[in-house]
Amino acid sequence: MSNRPRLRAPCVHAAWILGLLLLAPSVQAQSPSQVGRWSTVMTWPISSTHTVLTPDGKVVFYGEFEEGNYPPRRWDPTTQTLTDLPLAGYNIFCSGHAFLSNGKLLVTGGHIASDVGLPNASLYDYLSNTWTRLPDMNAPRWYPTNTTLNNGDVLVTSGEMNGPGDINTIPQRFIAATNAWKTLTGAPMNIPFYPKMFLAPNGKVFYAGSLRGSLWLDPTGVGAWTNGPVSNYGGRSYGPAVYLDGKLLLIGGGEPPTPTVEVIDLNAPNPTFSYVASMNIRRRQHNAVILPDGTVLVLGGSSGPSFNDDTAPVYQAELYNPVTNTWTLMSGNTQYRGYHSIGLLLPDGRVLSSGGYQNLTAEVFSPPYLFKGARPTVTAAPTTALPASTFTITTPDASTITRVSLIGISSVTHTFDQGQRLLTLPFTQGAGVLTVTAPPNRNVAPPGYYQLFIVNNAGVPSYGRRIRIPPP
Repeated sequence: MSNRPRLRAPCVHAAWILGLLLLAPSVQAQSPSQVGRWSTVMTWPISSTHTVLTPDGKVVFYGEFEEGNYPPRRWDPTTQTLTDLPLAGYNIFCSGHAFLSNGKLLVTGGHIASDVGLPNASLYDYLSNTWTRLPDMNAPRWYPTNTTLNNGDVLVTSGEMNGPGDINTIPQRFIAATNAWKTLTGAPMNIPFYPKMFLAPNGKVFYAGSLRGSLWLDPTGVGAWTNGPVSNYGGRSYGPAVYLDGKLLLIGGGEPPTPTVEVIDLNAPNPTFSYVASMNIRRRQHNAVILPDGTVLVLGGSSGPSFNDDTAPVYQAELYNPVTNTWTLMSGNTQYRGYHSIGLLLPDGRVLSSGGYQNLTAEVFSPPYLFKGARPTVTAAPTTALPASTFTITTPDASTITRVSLIGISSVTHTFDQGQRLLTLPFTQGAGVLTVTAPPNRNVAPPGYYQLFIVNNAGVPSYGRRIRIPPP
């Protein structure tokens, strides 16, 4: 919970820590083109427990429970400047958050005390820099998850109400067109807070991660749950999950933590979980960030057995390649990024890693691809694309492009990014142009803003361009 003490780990994992210390120098001695490079540490005025990338490429964040009267901040990755933002009018710590299709951020729930939530909801408009209070939800929610649906509405699930284990079991659907709530009375379910929920290609919402059993939620009508497949490892509390072209990757987590990783293909008629390669280091409280080249960067966490074990910090990043099913150790940072830390993809292809329990710092990781030659450039691209349409990207580097990626803009807290998903787009090459086919439907690409990248045959991405999938 938010005010859990930092539990000290027993000496039984001392050998594990020694192994990491012996491993680290060999990785650090490699070149940035092999293991990437970290920036210097920045000091911020509040923690970045809740962090989003707004459609204009800025980073908005707000902090921990003791900072309820502190304003959110906006960080400009280009100028490195911080700006104070207005208060929401109540404590938005421990809230859920996801973007509407118009780029406004829906923030649900909030904090009274540990395990005690608020029924409040608000919209933050990054263009006008204003908050708009919405009608209250059906009951308080502390640690809820927001999931954007195929018509632009937002599903809100779970969250504690008035004490430990007192879960709000009734999902609600925020009707974006009318700023009203629809309560899914046919779908009561007690699932752990901050559930990892994903809109699936079949239009339903898939829950996986915290428990061994998965679930499907049909968000239409009054809602209905059905049982999904059972994972192999079991519960992966405080382990991230990411969406890669309809496949979910469940990475580490658990108490004590595991290095194991599982995948499930939601495109399959009868999806099942299977193991893929394990990480080099077991982790809990870590973050996973999808990169433009289709790889997944894992940051931070603890290898110790307790809830947020800062005696066993993991500094080495790791990079997963789904094509080769391999993990590669990356350069290590200098700060423990555990409970309340975040990881977020920036438009320039770097990754922000910040926060942690009472940690008011931030670092930026430059992946190896930024040291492998010049970026491909985009001279023209659309700002809107309808599902299944074709559109043109103008680039002098068309002949060298091997990938076009759409990545949902981030909205991350507590190891889970509620907006991030990778969509790999088919394309053909022409003289100075790429003809690209948009995602087939809004189940695959929920309405809203994405970062559009092209990647060349050296694996180097362009700068991300903003593109919007409109609602029906």
